[in-house]
Amino acid sequence: MTIPSSPRTVADAPVAVIGAGLSGLSCAQALLQAGHTVHVFDKSRGPSGRMSTRRAEDPAGPWQCDHGVSCFTASTPEFRAELARWQEAGVAARWDARLARLDGAAWTAPATPQACFVGTPRMTSPAGWLVEGLRQVGDRALAQWQTTVQRLERHRDGLALTSAEHGPHAVRYGTVLLAVPAPQAVPLLTAAAPVGASVAAGARMRGSWAVMVRCAAPVDLPCDGAFVHGGPLHWIARDSSKPGRTAPAGTETWLLHASPEWSEAHIEDEAGSVAATLLAAFHALGGPAPAHVQATAHRWRYADTAPALTIGHWWDADHRVGMCGDWLHGGQVEGAWLSGRSLARAVAG
Repeated sequence: MTIPSSPRTVADAPVAVIGAGLSGLSCAQALLQAGHTVHVFDKSRGPSGRMSTRRAEDPAGPWQCDHGVSCFTASTPEFRAELARWQEAGVAARWDARLARLDGAAWTAPATPQACFVGTPRMTSPAGWLVEGLRQVGDRALAQWQTTVQRLERHRDGLALTSAEHGPHAVRYGTVLLAVPAPQAVPLLTAAAPVGASVAAGARMRGSWAVMVRCAAPVDLPCDGAFVHGGPLHWIARDSSKPGRTAPAGTETWLLHASPEWSEAHIEDEAGSVAATLLAAFHALGGPAPAHVQATAHRWRYADTAPALTIGHWWDADHRVGMCGDWLHGGQVEGAWLSGRSLARAVAG
């Protein structure tokens, strides 16, 4: 999508939101509702961040797997209301999963399980719905994909962006908001807002390895999702049991997430080696033998924060620069959405 030339005055300048995960999109949505013009940029081919779904085809047929966020919960009235809108639009649904916890050889069920929700028909669907909402407001909202913002500079007539794909952008922005992982925010803020760079540098983000497993037959495990304690695995999920999913008859798709500690220790390992280790651990739990499945590994360089910050967002009203993201609001999908909304309120207020 073509970004228009710069407005006549700085007062008319739009807001730039860098990052189209859930926090960036919720922030953009709220700013549009408050009357702002918003331009959203993301380095990927589309929105969603870690609410991501891989789709491909094996000899057995097409498959999909939510290889980032596996499911989410809703506890605050504000996010429950947003989730209700997603459900009404058909882009989210409750996942009535049999949840479990595995300690050693003992499987236990959670005493008070929370309701789990997923995007439908895939985890990217809520983000896609939010982007569609941006398109409906006309020229006050623009989204540009495959745009990796590398530099943020302050000029007399506003804030300037430079991206790897397009070089210096013509527009001057009155406000720039970063909805990216903390380590990616640091170099953008070092010159334009050094206090923000310091906040981001203080966040310790950890990586995560995910393995998507295609099984030729149903897996005989007493759960659809389980937290695993001990060994390289942290979470396993019968992804094909989620509402709205389709898979070739008789097959299943599983997601294996490595623990943060194991992932960090093996973050630079080859994908094939990671897949072999996690498949062996899955087999030890009762999953199929590694030789009988197809598997694909994916590395999330920045998956969570230990500990996640709880400041909600960061905003510098003097420099008109801010940050939002799950890493600023306790982690998780709900935290990401709430962080974007709280930053939008600060900007609009």
